[in-house]
Amino acid sequence: MLGGNRLSTWHSWSVRTRLTLIACAVMALICCAVSVSALIGVRDLAYNYNTNRVVRAVLKTVHLVKRDTIYGVIPDQDVTGIQVIRPDGSVAASTANLYGKPPMAVFLPDESIVRADQLVCDSPDFPDSCMIVVAFRVYQPDGDWIIYAADPTVPWYVDPQLLAALIGGTLLVLTITGYGASWTIGRALSSVDAISAELASITASDLGHRVPVPKFRDEVRRMAETVNGTLDRLEQAVEQQRRFASDASHDLRSPLTAMRAEVEGALLHPEDADWPSTGEALLGSLDRLQALVTDLLQVARLDARAPGRTDPIDLGRLADTEANRRRRRVNVLTSLQPRVIVRGDRLRLARLITNLIDNAERHAASEISIRVSDSDDTAVLEVVDDGAGIAPDKRDLVFQRFTRLDAARSRDSGGTGLGLAIARQIAETHHGTLTIEDSNRGARFVLRIPIAR
Repeated sequence: MLGGNRLSTWHSWSVRTRLTLIACAVMALICCAVSVSALIGVRDLAYNYNTNRVVRAVLKTVHLVKRDTIYGVIPDQDVTGIQVIRPDGSVAASTANLYGKPPMAVFLPDESIVRADQLVCDSPDFPDSCMIVVAFRVYQPDGDWIIYAADPTVPWYVDPQLLAALIGGTLLVLTITGYGASWTIGRALSSVDAISAELASITASDLGHRVPVPKFRDEVRRMAETVNGTLDRLEQAVEQQRRFASDASHDLRSPLTAMRAEVEGALLHPEDADWPSTGEALLGSLDRLQALVTDLLQVARLDARAPGRTDPIDLGRLADTEANRRRRRVNVLTSLQPRVIVRGDRLRLARLITNLIDNAERHAASEISIRVSDSDDTAVLEVVDDGAGIAPDKRDLVFQRFTRLDAARSRDSGGTGLGLAIARQIAETHHGTLTIEDSNRGARFVLRIPIAR
């Protein structure tokens, strides 16, 4: 529980604070490692220097022993203490501070060498301290003499001034690191703050704002460009939804207005009203209203990217079924290649084909033709009518929702204005395309969908 609270507190801090603390922590580890390495290196140097100084003092004493000029008190050799031990273990001479005291150490160099070093702590001669003691063997005619020389060892911090310098340097580096990291991160996050402020000012009624794009080509710039691209798409989608809602409300109002007019007219003069005709008129308006609501629901499902089934479907057989589902007012000519198999949702593809055939029937003069074939691993469905056709510059407009063209192709001729938009969306959900291509007469709608393998 305590760890969870600490983690929650850590994440409650700003990114700038957390990154600055992380930078300072990393720099503190680096400074500690450098300081420890420096202390170890300097201490080794100081230890070796101190040992060599003791050895030099021993060598001077050896010279005195060899000349047989050493008795009683040894002259000061710039070390803490020196003792000369005879072969029988008695002290022949020593520095003044050790005069009359027993030998400071009992270890001896090996027989094969003349020198041995040892760290001695809390000895009777030097209580509460650790000393570097050097034992030196001197060969004399009466036996081996031993010279002991001692001097304080180097402490772990070597020198208080060195330790203070390292601590002060570490604190200075940490201060510079913290300030520099905070300033740098603040500069980097200032663009993010500007983007956040701009995003906060954007509302559904005002989508024209765009976030500022930094001049440096870094991750923040890419984020700003991505946000602006998303805002562009969002503005287009919202505008499309507004147009869709406006057109849909108008189209829904039309049959309702017609129905209301029929009912109100009949109720004004109920004795003179032709109720069967009124009922037929109401049924016509209800059919149109039902068709429009059905198309609106289909558009909503497609916009929601609701997944469909992925069954193997014979495109030619499906087109034949939809073409012959009911009697047509014009002739229907078919050329359907067998075994053109695609994968997709049968109901949606059937809706696509029906929308294309119904659209062609409304605008055909005398006949429509339906062809299914395959080409380069692509299934191709063509629906061609012999009507007035569509101008090349209007071919993309007819796939927009509730698009009005000329009177010959207005939605007042029987359509809801959503059929072709639904058909193209269904084609795109099946990784295909639906376009209008050139033809000798009328309009030629071409659907292309990958063949199932």
